[in-house]
Amino acid sequence: MGNYVIVVAGGAGDRMKSSVPKQFLDLGGKPVLHRTLEIFTRAIPDIRIVIAMNPGYIDYWKELCQIHGCNIPHQLVSGGKERFHSVRNALLSLGVDKGIVGVHDAVRPLVNSETIQTCFAAAREYRSAIPVIPVNDSLRIVLEANLQSSISVDRSRYYMVQTPQCFEIGLLLEAYRTEYRPSFTDDASVVEAMGQDVHLVSGNRENIKLTTRADLAMARALMNDVSLGTIED
Repeated sequence: MGNYVIVVAGGAGDRMKSSVPKQFLDLGGKPVLHRTLEIFTRAIPDIRIVIAMNPGYIDYWKELCQIHGCNIPHQLVSGGKERFHSVRNALLSLGVDKGIVGVHDAVRPLVNSETIQTCFAAAREYRSAIPVIPVNDSLRIVLEANLQSSISVDRSRYYMVQTPQCFEIGLLLEAYRTEYRPSFTDDASVVEAMGQDVHLVSGNRENIKLTTRADLAMARALMNDVSLGTIED
């Protein structure tokens, strides 16, 4: 069975306050998306990559590839109105119903090879695998909108979810036959909606999602910490 990854690159960059979407911003001399593609080809050399992208930025991305020498093979498909629709478009474009497919945020360029390999291996065994990390901070549930009433919760029962989220292709195809719901925040929530349990594996804490300028600054700092080994040129 083959290995596939859908890279979701449809963000507009509003919260980054940038003139271009965050997946195209510079990270150590290369676009963020370029960095993301590199780590997947290092982790699984024979992986087939499909990028779901806003059609208005496809030509811009192709230009960036020429400028930065990004010759990693990949297929481009048009993204949809919501992340859900982008993933479904890319999933259908694969044209296969067997194998393992991961779905990854383009703006998580610091995922490491171990996390990727662990997710794909676990999905082969359990049909699904998503990376998570424990919550370190104390947590409270707000009971009133004005923040005047809240209660503490046991943080040991909560985990932060990352990507890539990996599944048997047949399972994910079946899950994405449903209609879109606002509660579908990731692929795991789509799969769970059909009554399927999702297997959890350990992620890597550097695998942050670049949403704000502070996130981008943190990613640049992490890249300079060679002890992490998250990015290799």
